[in-house]
Amino acid sequence: MQHISHADRLAAATTAAEQQGPGNLLRIVLIVMVVGCVLTAWFLLRGYKQKDD
Repeated sequence: MQHISHADRLAAATTAAEQQGPGNLLRIVLIVMVVGCVLTAWFLLRGYKQKDD
C-alpha cells in the first residue's frame, strides 16, 4: 500500500472540486423550479376553495 502525503491529498481534492461542474447552479435551478411549482399549485388551487357566505 502506497503512502500519500497530506499535501498530495489536498491537491487532489482541490483538483477534483474544480472539475465538478455546474453543481451550485444546478441546485439553484432545482430550488427555483420547486418553489415555482409550489406557488403555481397554490395559485391554481386557491380558486377551488369553497366560499361559504
